[in-house]
Amino acid sequence: MTIQEIQSIYQENADRYSTLAIQLQKKYNQLAIVRLITFFMGIGLAFLIADLGIIFCMAFIIAFIIGFGKFMIWHQNIGKQREHYKILQQVNENELKYLALNYNEFENGEEFMDPAHPNSVDMDIFGSFSLFQYINRTSTSIGKKRLSEYLTQPANFEEIQKRQESIKELSPKLEWRQDFQSHSFQTEDSQREISALVRWLEKEDYVILNNGFLKILLWVFPALVFGAIVGIYFGLSYKIAVGLGIGQLLVIRHYLMQINEIHAQTAQANKYLKKYAQIIAHIEKDHFETPKLKQLRERFISDSGTASEAFRELSYIISQLNVRYNIFAVVLSGTVLWDLQWIRRLEVWKSKSKSALPEWFEALQEFEAMNAISTLHYNHPDWIFPTIQPENPSFKGVQLGHPLIDRNKRVANNIELPHKGHIKLITGSNMAGKSTFLRTVGLNIILAMMGAPVCAKRFELPLLEVYSSMRTQDALHESTSSFYAELKRLKVIIDAVDSKNNVFFLLDEILKGTNSNDRHKGAKALILQLIKTQGMGLVATHDLELGGLEAEYKEVIENLCMEVEVLEKELIFDYTIKKGVSQSFNATFLMRNMGIDV
Repeated sequence: MTIQEIQSIYQENADRYSTLAIQLQKKYNQLAIVRLITFFMGIGLAFLIADLGIIFCMAFIIAFIIGFGKFMIWHQNIGKQREHYKILQQVNENELKYLALNYNEFENGEEFMDPAHPNSVDMDIFGSFSLFQYINRTSTSIGKKRLSEYLTQPANFEEIQKRQESIKELSPKLEWRQDFQSHSFQTEDSQREISALVRWLEKEDYVILNNGFLKILLWVFPALVFGAIVGIYFGLSYKIAVGLGIGQLLVIRHYLMQINEIHAQTAQANKYLKKYAQIIAHIEKDHFETPKLKQLRERFISDSGTASEAFRELSYIISQLNVRYNIFAVVLSGTVLWDLQWIRRLEVWKSKSKSALPEWFEALQEFEAMNAISTLHYNHPDWIFPTIQPENPSFKGVQLGHPLIDRNKRVANNIELPHKGHIKLITGSNMAGKSTFLRTVGLNIILAMMGAPVCAKRFELPLLEVYSSMRTQDALHESTSSFYAELKRLKVIIDAVDSKNNVFFLLDEILKGTNSNDRHKGAKALILQLIKTQGMGLVATHDLELGGLEAEYKEVIENLCMEVEVLEKELIFDYTIKKGVSQSFNATFLMRNMGIDV
């Protein structure tokens, strides 16, 4: 399938869902008028039927309430379906923007930025126009977190294979994937709220379930209150009912601190648990072939019920406990011990499902992350899945391209490192594309290690971790200069190469914060140490003298370059990797163009 065909599918979907949403809006508006007329007609008929006798009248009222209630549910469902189509329209319109390289609609994951990470800052993993934003189709906070982990924590070989298989299965299921996105759209959750819910689950103490006397009170006290209220009709003093009501309030007050603590940990969960239930129900209804997807789906289904049912139940219980925010809740507390009744229901739910909830969260966030990568695979039919070779240390990329550059402007290159301890030394003038090429290699390794397709015609590599030193800045909070920050970064890379056997390093302009003589000596010493410790990677530099290392270390160092051609008063960049040391310079040319006499 071509990109044009994919664009056509998205456009057809957007138009179709827009039409369906408009049709349902008209139907919804018409039924709203019918609903209003029916309501008033029901009231009028009730008055007319009243003359036929109280029993007949009550039977009519009960039948009308049941029938009108079903009508209201049907009407509301039409409204929900309309909103579903509107969201699907937006999902397809967002994909059309994405294919035009406008993907600002998707969250950029800037909260996951970590300057100490081996590569995420240098490789533009998070933030505006980042790889995360390019891939992201997650809506829940746990899904976003899992996608960030995919990008920053390389998977093992077995897991990469499972993800590749799962993504290949999900990718062609466009309607299923978009329904998945629509159900999760604008989920209002946060890691803080989920952590609070998990803390409540992990606490072993129970307010009611371990208190036999209180369990009896929950049944006896409301029965006595209602009995006393009925007794007033037969002449019993109202003071007895009031006294019993005050007694209930005193019971509530006795346990108020524990009720408040439980409520604080669960109150906000109501708004996102309904969404989770919808997403999980969508997964439960489908069947999958690949082992990973099947196993994840099976986590949601057991003999005692489904995860979606459990989430709906928990959401409902919390919503009823949240009634205590209402000013009239004191009446409920004084008649049926409202707060404690729903705390008991919460604890019953907790005793049944607390061990399963973390597994449900885990499975849900896995589905969200893989759904995002499956969309990436669908949108890029020309990308391929890499061949991971754990026992083969060679690294080979054919027509490797930068995944974030427009496909019509992207320049692809070949790269091959035959074994560990091999370094490519890349020289070139300013703006020739050295840094972009380093990121091209790094980003495709990261994609490969998360189980995603890569921007290449062919990509073979072992299991690798990317370590980079490309952007080093002053750390004012540590009173650290950019030069010292770079030294610290290089020390991390040296230690990683020395202690691990799967490091792929990317170094751009080593020791740029010192004089040329020191820089040359330091860079040469670092390269030789990396060779000694069997480091594999790329080093970009303006220091042409380093090119002399190839003659002395032919088996482990190869010179590559990116050249620029000066044509009349214009610089021509082809961004293509060539063998040898760069012979072109453009700094003085650029300075003259800016009006600086050189």
